Amino acid sequence: MEDGTLVFPLMAKSGNGVVYSMIIYSTDNGSTWSLSEGASPAKCVNPRVTEWEGSLLMIVDCEDEQKVYESRDMGTAWTEAVGTLPGVWVKSQSFFWDLSLHVDALITATIEGRRVMLYTQRGNSSGKNKANPLHLWVTDNNRSFSVGPVGMDNAGKEELASTLLYSDGKLHLLQRRGNGEGSAISLSRLTEELKEIESVLSTWAQKDAFFSSFSIPTAGLVAVFSNASANNGTWNDEYLCLNATVTNATKVEDGLQLTEPDSGVIWPVNIPDDNVRHISLSHNFTLVASVTIEKAPSNNTPLLGAMLGDNNSPHTMGILYTADRRWMTMLNDKKTTKSGTWEAGKEYQVALMLQGNKSFVYVDGKSLGEEELPLKSERPLELVSFCFGACGIQNSPVTVANVFLYNRPLNSTEMTAIKDRKPEDKKEKGSGDGSTREGMSRVLPLLLLGMWGIAAIY
Repeated sequence: MEDGTLVFPLMAKSGNGVVYSMIIYSTDNGSTWSLSEGASPAKCVNPRVTEWEGSLLMIVDCEDEQKVYESRDMGTAWTEAVGTLPGVWVKSQSFFWDLSLHVDALITATIEGRRVMLYTQRGNSSGKNKANPLHLWVTDNNRSFSVGPVGMDNAGKEELASTLLYSDGKLHLLQRRGNGEGSAISLSRLTEELKEIESVLSTWAQKDAFFSSFSIPTAGLVAVFSNASANNGTWNDEYLCLNATVTNATKVEDGLQLTEPDSGVIWPVNIPDDNVRHISLSHNFTLVASVTIEKAPSNNTPLLGAMLGDNNSPHTMGILYTADRRWMTMLNDKKTTKSGTWEAGKEYQVALMLQGNKSFVYVDGKSLGEEELPLKSERPLELVSFCFGACGIQNSPVTVANVFLYNRPLNSTEMTAIKDRKPEDKKEKGSGDGSTREGMSRVLPLLLLGMWGIAAIY
């Protein structure tokens, strides 16, 4: 930890054979060790721990899902950290648990002046003898970037354990592989992967600074679609996290023009792509976009829609525009025509917002309606997909620009700031990195000790 405390995860078995996860820690450089007073719920195993913003985070594999717990008192009490690392929460009904998106390694590091978490996550593989990729991720707990696969399992050599190490400006992956005949440990330097991480974090900082210069809020900002190139059927996220799929659209300044009956933009946010979940939203988000309706449609036409919930009972929310130039909301699958009218050729700001179980639709910062959604829990949503234009219904010509996705509710003042984009005076911001890194010679033996300790439990 930043204060020098050494922390290792471990599993303990009660007298009746039930397994729990907890930690052991030392505040005197390993001279003495203490067990945490608290533990995870029963039957939560394979703990991975790291420090984040003064708390300990622990990822565990429970009976039917992978969970994240948080402790602010060195393991005396553990509580579910629903808003933290939403991309690692996996439910058994969504994936086969024995091939789940399993997190293997988890560390915290300061890279490019930004405090981030690095973790490896096991993807799914179909077929008994197919390779099972190990993906490397970087996240600031606001947005996440998939660096790509850094290792594979195969039928001959199965990876039994892995951990990450960031030390002296270098990133390493330590792996233990084996089969019934024995095992071996390997240490590899992830040079190219670290370069990509540094480049991505630099882009995040540049984009944050750019949007802040126009008084656009960046707290909770996950992704933006604006002037980034749109080609080969994609609209690129300014933050490099997850692109949208485009059909029959023309690139214009800050956005896309949807002119054909089948023109549309689909953005599957919480849905894994190639078994990798790029963005994961909980029950609080806001999607804001600038739209211009070119002409009146012949029928009620969708402008912006969202599907969310779980795979068994998805719910819809959205905004439509009618042939008689009125707005229509769709909340909890119920359509309601509103008194407000729209004008062809005029730019409007539309927004969809979820706050807990309440869904809202806004136009130019004013609420058009709200509705309670029967969402089952506070866990990260299994299914979130956004759509502009042709969403199962024929599109009418419309322009979509400056799309902003936040992982929190916005107020009307913040929505107005996004729409107005007023430049603000530049303010000097302090910089610096007060963290210290220990050398490889001290940390590597501890990592090996922890890995063999976990193996011994099995």
